[in-house]
Amino acid sequence: MKPAYIGRFAPSPSGELHFGSLIAALGSFLRARASQGQWRVRIEDIDPPREVPGAASRILQQLEQYGLHWDGDILWQSQRHDAYREALSWLKAQKQSYYCTCSRSRIQQIGGYYDGHCRTLNQGPGNAALRLRMERPVTHFHDVLRGDIVADPLLAREDFIIHRRDGLFAYNLAVVVDDHFQGITEVVRGADLIAPTVRQIALFDRFGWQPPDYLHLPLVITPEGNKLSKQNHAPPLPAGDPRAVLVQALRFLGQPVSEGWQDLPLATLLAQAIGHWNLAGIPHQDALGEDAGR
Repeated sequence: MKPAYIGRFAPSPSGELHFGSLIAALGSFLRARASQGQWRVRIEDIDPPREVPGAASRILQQLEQYGLHWDGDILWQSQRHDAYREALSWLKAQKQSYYCTCSRSRIQQIGGYYDGHCRTLNQGPGNAALRLRMERPVTHFHDVLRGDIVADPLLAREDFIIHRRDGLFAYNLAVVVDDHFQGITEVVRGADLIAPTVRQIALFDRFGWQPPDYLHLPLVITPEGNKLSKQNHAPPLPAGDPRAVLVQALRFLGQPVSEGWQDLPLATLLAQAIGHWNLAGIPHQDALGEDAGR
């Protein structure tokens, strides 16, 4: 029997939500609700140097402003350190990880992919990152929207970092531990995260856990061809009535919008979007969002 659907939206508090992050939030929300499932929110606050004070609370306010109400308690990664340490300890005990002191500049000099230099050196934890010993690489996966995705073979085989030398937990480790903990059955997120998916599936396999399904949405791009993001100063979602921006987002996702939407309450607009959710309508290609969310 197939488990009940559980989806999630997992923003990092490095700034407020913008139109590109609304696409990920809305797509994952609609997919969960149309599947009669739960939609969880997780704040990925494990990288303090990148976090903006007050951004997490503002993100939650924005989700509520747009009618994207979540189920259950919010999961804060900053409160999950014990779970990540336990996962790391298990991998060490299974001899599935090792310490590495190689610098980024050395890796760039050899082509940008780590070559396993420290695998057999038996180094200690001093000023070192911890890498996963990639003995069973995942080379492809099935995307619910895009079909079969073949990974870059060098990326798939690389012994990647699971604990950084600065003491912070790596994204790939934390996201796998938390997706398993929350019982996530499908991850709906932006296409910029297609590449690390094979690493995450490999980690699920290493722990003996069932990986979720994956669905990667198209990205909003700028006129210069870059992903709309906080790093390139994407404007935050506007305050006030969210319906016009929500309609923009629905159309970006290829979803039908009824005539006279201006006269509908927000809750009705979202209820219609859930009822008319059409996976086949979602475009595969990234698209321009020059004025999106302004």
